Amino acid sequence: MQQTFRLVIDCPDQIGLVASVSQFLADHNATIVEANHHTDLQTGRFFMRHEISTDSLKLDHQSFVKEFTPLANEYQMNWKLSDSNKKQRVALLASLESHCLVDLLHRWHTGELHCDIPVIIGNHPQMKQFADWYKVPFHWVDFKALGKEAAFAQISTLLEEYKIDLTVLARFMQILPDSLCQQLQGKAINIHHSFLPSFAGAKPYQQAYDRGVKLIGATCHYVTKDLDEGPIIEQSVKRISHSDSAADMVRKGKDCEVTALAHGVRYHLEDRVIIHRNKTVVFA
Repeated sequence: MQQTFRLVIDCPDQIGLVASVSQFLADHNATIVEANHHTDLQTGRFFMRHEISTDSLKLDHQSFVKEFTPLANEYQMNWKLSDSNKKQRVALLASLESHCLVDLLHRWHTGELHCDIPVIIGNHPQMKQFADWYKVPFHWVDFKALGKEAAFAQISTLLEEYKIDLTVLARFMQILPDSLCQQLQGKAINIHHSFLPSFAGAKPYQQAYDRGVKLIGATCHYVTKDLDEGPIIEQSVKRISHSDSAADMVRKGKDCEVTALAHGVRYHLEDRVIIHRNKTVVFA
């Protein structure tokens, strides 16, 4: 895998901005292997992601940051420079549904997801079998025995101990407390069916079947204190016909969930997502 630096920028839109960044890169012999730009005309914000080959670049990561900082300050940039060779550490949280957990583990195992998965945390012990299969340490947090406050405190401690960069709720059926949502802001991803706010509560697919819906889907989003209302990263949909049973809808819904979650996690790992207010710019 070719090593690259990923330069991601969010700043007020200004004339000459792209030219200035391009001139900086040219001055340091940078080869741009991928470039994406977007301007939000309503808010006047400019977003950019450049992927830069390190082969010809005259700067290492530390030097690049030092040299680029004055230009970033001039244009009031929120920015970061990441190294593709540095893998993010991802924690997977799961409950009883295993499809999202297993799908992510398989994609990681085969190299599709470029990250490390040092820990799986579950609130049901049954998930250990999948962790064992992929040789990932597993921690069972017993919510019934500990109570929610102590259980989430234990999860928070585990995330710190394993130095986690991204937390993925792979059908983890516990509502994170506000304090943990704040701690993980922009660094926690969730997946759920896309019926919300309709068909909330138990058996959403049965409710949708009873209403005769013709389109189902799943939404991958960042976790916030507002339940299931965080910035959306990716969505997946499937058509439904009169011949589909409630069980068919569950099966097709799972397909949507694994697809949307896998894409959302990959976009995040590759620094393709920029959060702006309660929305995202996704350079997929």
